[in-house]
Amino acid sequence: MYKKQMKLQKVFCLISILSGAFMFVYALGIMTDLYDTLYSTMRNPYDLTQTSVPGSFVYYEMQGFNRTFLYLSIALILAACLLFITNTHVRRRYYIGNYIAVCLYSALSLITVIWAHFQILYYKSQFLKVDFAALKEHSELRSTYYTESTFWLDIHYLIFVIVLVAVALQIYNLVWKTNLMKEEARLLEGGAGKEMA
Repeated sequence: MYKKQMKLQKVFCLISILSGAFMFVYALGIMTDLYDTLYSTMRNPYDLTQTSVPGSFVYYEMQGFNRTFLYLSIALILAACLLFITNTHVRRRYYIGNYIAVCLYSALSLITVIWAHFQILYYKSQFLKVDFAALKEHSELRSTYYTESTFWLDIHYLIFVIVLVAVALQIYNLVWKTNLMKEEARLLEGGAGKEMA
Protein backbone atom coordinates (compact mmCIF):
# COMPACT_ATOMS: atom_id res chain seq x y z
CA MET A 1 0.00 0.00 0.00
CA TYR A 2 2.88 2.36 0.84
CA LYS A 3 4.43 1.86 -2.63
CA LYS A 4 1.20 2.84 -4.38
CA GLN A 5 0.77 5.87 -2.13
CA MET A 6 4.36 7.02 -2.67
CA LYS A 7 4.01 6.77 -6.45
CA LEU A 8 0.79 8.76 -6.36
CA GLN A 9 2.12 11.44 -3.99
CA LYS A 10 4.81 12.23 -6.58
CA VAL A 11 2.13 12.58 -9.27
CA PHE A 12 0.04 14.79 -6.96
CA CYS A 13 3.00 17.10 -6.33
CA LEU A 14 3.66 17.38 -10.08
CA ILE A 15 -0.01 18.25 -10.63
CA SER A 16 0.30 20.96 -7.97
CA ILE A 17 3.27 22.63 -9.64
CA LEU A 18 1.58 22.37 -13.06
CA SER A 19 -1.61 23.95 -11.73
CA GLY A 20 0.45 26.87 -10.43
CA ALA A 21 2.09 27.20 -13.85
CA PHE A 22 -1.34 27.19 -15.55
CA MET A 23 -2.50 29.96 -13.25
CA PHE A 24 0.65 31.98 -13.99
CA VAL A 25 0.14 31.67 -17.75
CA TYR A 26 -3.53 32.60 -17.29
CA ALA A 27 -2.57 35.68 -15.25
CA LEU A 28 -0.28 36.74 -18.10
CA GLY A 29 -3.01 36.28 -20.72
CA ILE A 30 -6.17 37.41 -18.94
CA MET A 31 -5.92 40.99 -20.21
CA THR A 32 -5.02 40.12 -23.81
CA ASP A 33 -8.42 40.95 -25.34
CA LEU A 34 -8.93 43.97 -23.08
CA TYR A 35 -5.60 45.44 -24.14
CA ASP A 36 -6.11 44.77 -27.85
CA THR A 37 -9.66 46.09 -27.82
CA LEU A 38 -9.76 48.92 -25.28
CA TYR A 39 -6.27 50.41 -24.91
CA SER A 40 -6.49 52.63 -27.98
CA THR A 41 -9.84 54.08 -26.87
CA MET A 42 -8.31 55.95 -23.95
CA ARG A 43 -7.32 59.48 -24.89
CA ASN A 44 -5.72 60.18 -21.52
CA PRO A 45 -4.76 57.30 -19.20
CA TYR A 46 -4.48 59.78 -16.30
CA ASP A 47 -8.11 60.84 -16.75
CA LEU A 48 -10.32 57.82 -17.34
CA THR A 49 -13.27 60.00 -18.35
CA GLN A 50 -11.41 60.96 -21.54
CA THR A 51 -12.31 57.99 -23.73
CA SER A 52 -13.85 57.56 -27.14
CA VAL A 53 -15.78 54.51 -25.87
CA PRO A 54 -17.85 54.74 -22.67
CA GLY A 55 -16.89 52.00 -20.20
CA SER A 56 -13.47 51.28 -21.69
CA PHE A 57 -11.81 52.44 -18.45
CA VAL A 58 -12.27 48.84 -17.21
CA TYR A 59 -8.92 48.08 -18.86
CA TYR A 60 -7.14 50.49 -16.51
CA GLU A 61 -9.34 49.55 -13.57
CA MET A 62 -8.25 45.94 -13.91
CA GLN A 63 -4.50 46.64 -13.89
CA GLY A 64 -4.11 46.51 -10.09
CA PHE A 65 -6.01 43.23 -9.85
CA ASN A 66 -3.95 41.70 -12.65
CA ARG A 67 -0.67 42.68 -11.00
CA THR A 68 -1.71 41.15 -7.65
CA PHE A 69 -3.06 38.05 -9.40
CA LEU A 70 0.25 37.59 -11.18
CA TYR A 71 2.19 37.87 -7.89
CA LEU A 72 -0.15 35.35 -6.24
CA SER A 73 0.30 32.88 -9.12
CA ILE A 74 4.09 33.15 -8.68
CA ALA A 75 3.63 32.59 -4.93
CA LEU A 76 1.54 29.51 -5.76
CA ILE A 77 4.35 28.07 -7.91
CA LEU A 78 6.82 28.71 -5.06
CA ALA A 79 4.46 27.03 -2.57
CA ALA A 80 4.26 24.02 -4.90
CA CYS A 81 8.07 24.00 -5.11
CA LEU A 82 8.11 23.87 -1.30
CA LEU A 83 6.43 20.45 -1.60
CA PHE A 84 9.52 19.26 -3.47
CA ILE A 85 11.98 21.07 -1.18
CA THR A 86 10.50 19.27 1.84
CA ASN A 87 10.56 15.97 -0.10
CA THR A 88 6.80 15.61 0.17
CA HIS A 89 6.89 13.85 -3.21
CA VAL A 90 9.25 11.02 -2.10
CA ARG A 91 9.17 10.83 1.68
CA ARG A 92 7.92 7.59 3.25
CA ARG A 93 7.04 9.27 6.54
CA TYR A 94 5.84 12.87 6.77
CA TYR A 95 7.24 15.28 9.32
CA ILE A 96 6.12 18.73 10.43
CA GLY A 97 7.75 20.37 7.38
CA ASN A 98 5.66 18.22 5.05
CA TYR A 99 2.45 19.10 6.86
CA ILE A 100 3.34 22.81 6.77
CA ALA A 101 4.16 22.66 3.03
CA VAL A 102 0.86 20.94 2.16
CA CYS A 103 -1.20 23.28 4.37
CA LEU A 104 0.56 26.39 3.02
CA TYR A 105 0.07 25.31 -0.60
CA SER A 106 -3.59 24.42 0.00
CA ALA A 107 -4.42 27.61 1.93
CA LEU A 108 -2.71 29.89 -0.61
CA SER A 109 -4.46 28.12 -3.49
CA LEU A 110 -7.90 28.41 -1.89
CA ILE A 111 -7.44 32.08 -0.94
CA THR A 112 -6.20 32.96 -4.43
CA VAL A 113 -9.00 31.10 -6.22
CA ILE A 114 -11.79 32.57 -4.07
CA TRP A 115 -10.44 36.13 -4.23
CA ALA A 116 -9.65 36.04 -7.97
CA HIS A 117 -12.99 34.42 -8.86
CA PHE A 118 -15.03 37.27 -7.40
CA GLN A 119 -12.68 39.90 -8.83
CA ILE A 120 -12.97 38.39 -12.32
CA LEU A 121 -16.78 38.24 -12.06
CA TYR A 122 -16.79 41.93 -11.13
CA TYR A 123 -14.54 42.95 -14.03
CA LYS A 124 -16.54 40.82 -16.44
CA SER A 125 -19.69 42.74 -15.43
CA GLN A 126 -17.77 46.00 -15.97
CA PHE A 127 -16.58 44.86 -19.40
CA LEU A 128 -20.14 44.00 -20.42
CA LYS A 129 -21.10 47.64 -19.67
CA VAL A 130 -18.78 48.88 -22.44
CA ASP A 131 -20.61 50.66 -25.26
CA PHE A 132 -19.93 48.00 -27.91
CA ALA A 133 -21.57 50.01 -30.71
CA ALA A 134 -19.09 52.84 -30.05
CA LEU A 135 -16.28 50.31 -29.69
CA LYS A 136 -17.08 48.74 -33.06
CA GLU A 137 -17.16 52.16 -34.70
CA HIS A 138 -13.82 53.03 -33.08
CA SER A 139 -12.20 49.75 -34.20
CA GLU A 140 -13.39 50.22 -37.79
CA LEU A 141 -12.12 53.79 -37.83
CA ARG A 142 -8.72 52.93 -36.29
CA SER A 143 -8.41 49.38 -37.73
CA THR A 144 -7.97 47.94 -34.24
CA TYR A 145 -9.02 44.59 -32.84
CA TYR A 146 -12.69 44.28 -31.87
CA THR A 147 -14.34 41.67 -29.72
CA GLU A 148 -17.25 41.32 -27.34
CA SER A 149 -15.94 37.94 -26.20
CA THR A 150 -15.42 37.28 -22.51
CA PHE A 151 -13.35 34.15 -23.23
CA TRP A 152 -10.32 35.20 -21.16
CA LEU A 153 -12.57 36.05 -18.23
CA ASP A 154 -14.68 32.89 -18.53
CA ILE A 155 -11.81 30.40 -18.84
CA HIS A 156 -10.90 31.08 -15.23
CA TYR A 157 -13.46 28.42 -14.28
CA LEU A 158 -11.34 25.74 -15.95
CA ILE A 159 -8.05 27.03 -14.54
CA PHE A 160 -9.44 27.31 -11.02
CA VAL A 161 -10.99 23.83 -11.16
CA ILE A 162 -7.53 22.45 -12.04
CA VAL A 163 -6.05 24.28 -9.03
CA LEU A 164 -8.84 23.06 -6.73
CA VAL A 165 -8.34 19.47 -7.94
CA ALA A 166 -4.63 19.79 -7.11
CA VAL A 167 -5.55 21.02 -3.61
CA ALA A 168 -8.03 18.17 -3.12
CA LEU A 169 -5.36 15.65 -4.18
CA GLN A 170 -2.84 17.09 -1.72
CA ILE A 171 -5.34 16.96 1.15
CA TYR A 172 -6.42 13.43 0.19
CA ASN A 173 -2.78 12.35 0.03
CA LEU A 174 -2.05 13.89 3.43
CA VAL A 175 -4.96 12.05 5.06
CA TRP A 176 -3.97 8.82 3.30
CA LYS A 177 -0.34 9.18 4.38
CA THR A 178 -1.32 9.96 7.98
CA ASN A 179 -3.56 6.88 8.14
CA LEU A 180 -0.79 4.67 6.72
CA MET A 181 1.68 6.04 9.26
CA LYS A 182 -0.76 5.34 12.10
CA GLU A 183 -1.39 1.83 10.79
CA GLU A 184 2.35 1.18 10.52
CA ALA A 185 2.92 2.44 14.06
CA ARG A 186 0.09 0.21 15.34
CA LEU A 187 1.56 -2.86 13.60
CA LEU A 188 5.05 -2.09 14.98
CA GLU A 189 3.65 -1.70 18.49
CA GLY A 190 1.75 -4.99 18.10
CA GLY A 191 4.92 -6.75 16.96
CA ALA A 192 6.96 -5.30 19.83
CA GLY A 193 4.27 -6.40 22.31
CA LYS A 194 4.41 -9.99 21.01
CA GLU A 195 8.19 -10.09 21.28
CA MET A 196 8.08 -8.92 24.93
CA ALA A 197 5.47 -11.56 25.78
